[in-house]
Amino acid sequence: MTVDLRPLVIMGLFIALLSIAGCTQTPAPAPAQVPLYPITVTTPVPAALPATKEEMVAFVKEAVAYAKQNGKEKSLAEFSNPNGSFFRGVLYIYAYDMNGTTIAHPVNPEKIGVNRLNEKDAEGNLFIQDLRQAAINGTGFVTYYYINPIHKNAVEKKLGYAMSVDPTWWLGSGIYQGPADTRLPPYNETLPVTVTVTTPRGK
Repeated sequence: MTVDLRPLVIMGLFIALLSIAGCTQTPAPAPAQVPLYPITVTTPVPAALPATKEEMVAFVKEAVAYAKQNGKEKSLAEFSNPNGSFFRGVLYIYAYDMNGTTIAHPVNPEKIGVNRLNEKDAEGNLFIQDLRQAAINGTGFVTYYYINPIHKNAVEKKLGYAMSVDPTWWLGSGIYQGPADTRLPPYNETLPVTVTVTTPRGK
């Protein structure tokens, strides 16, 4: 009996061809490996938001309460510290004695020990005297014109609030309220006056 092996041979060849084809086929590329690097996202720090009149009043009252609780020496050191708890955004506390001498100031420490009672604002107002009088009355607001260091020392309208700690010294703070009248001179300068004389005709 003769067995026909041709079908088996053909099947074997077919399997062999499939195997060869599978071995030579280019494998699919593996997904690219993305290196994991630490990523630092820098978020811009927003400019300090303007404070409201109510926030300023609450701020000064908090400072007065702090002064009464902690004593004058410790409080003056804290109020003069630009990194202290009473320098918040655009608000900070300054302190004066009743003679008009600066005894705490976190922005202008060179003013500490200086009597500013007769210092004038850009309109000639004795603003320290006005603030002191508000404190003598217990508390009060004063509007004056002062340089704003945030806006390149431009003269701007400012609302100040003063409050006495005791009969010997007082605290204050302030908020800028926008540009002053453009006709105002730079701070502590004199506005030139022009006088126009009209002569009647025929004389």
